[in-house]
Amino acid sequence: MSVLYIDGYEVSITNPEKLLWPELGIRKIDYITRIIELAPYIIPHAYNRLLTTIRYPHGYIGKSFYQKNTPKHAPEWIKTHPWHDNNYILLNDSATLVWLANQAALELHTAFNYYTNELRPKDIIFDLDPAEGLRFSDTAEVALNINEELKKLNVNSYVKMSGATGLQIYIPVNEKYDYDTARKINHIFAIFFVNKYPNKITIERVVKKRGQRVYFDYLQMWSGKTIISPYSPRATAQATVAVPVEWQELEKGAKPEDYTLLNISARLKKKGDLFLPLLEEGQKQNLDFILERLT
Repeated sequence: MSVLYIDGYEVSITNPEKLLWPELGIRKIDYITRIIELAPYIIPHAYNRLLTTIRYPHGYIGKSFYQKNTPKHAPEWIKTHPWHDNNYILLNDSATLVWLANQAALELHTAFNYYTNELRPKDIIFDLDPAEGLRFSDTAEVALNINEELKKLNVNSYVKMSGATGLQIYIPVNEKYDYDTARKINHIFAIFFVNKYPNKITIERVVKKRGQRVYFDYLQMWSGKTIISPYSPRATAQATVAVPVEWQELEKGAKPEDYTLLNISARLKKKGDLFLPLLEEGQKQNLDFILERLT
């Protein structure tokens, strides 16, 4: 066992040579090194949000489990917040992130809201989930179509690859709407897009009835539910990362496996945080007109 000193805290590192991505040769110590590099990008978007992790003690191909409740063995300096019978970790500093990495938490999923305002999501988010058999390019095409429609409505949006098969589109509203209203807005948009692109988009919840269409999951954005956090690693064969991209990149054919733990740092040095505007209060958009115009 070795020890790292992060943010003034002592973080124990166990089994540093354990392979978490065997095919890529990524050991736990390599993962921790990468996660330290990602910390300035992960933490601002996870800050003060209830955290759910997926832990893979034996690497990404082994058994996994969701962790909502803070383990009893967690250091006392880790910040937490109780909510609905669980004591959630708050990923507010690098030491906590490194401790989680040592626990083989390979995925970081956060709430849609800050814990300080549990009734209002930070952003309106469209969650796009492709049907089995669709290519990622099919999902990207749907996202691009949606963005074009949003631009016609003078709505500014940002897109993030989930690092798996899906895409999420963010519209910053900075807690303007409660969850009931936010879901109503999401539902209105969903119906609008389904009517516009009936052969490409569906809101059918029964998987076998979706056909070869992309599922617009307007129900996912809700209190207590989570979404993969920007810049979180994913437990995939390529060690992909949930990465925000430019719309032009998506149009040019960018795909999830382009962005991995092995190359994400170079990208961030070049592009910076494309989701940084989402953290600025000035990005707050008024979607009141949607409640009237699209109904």
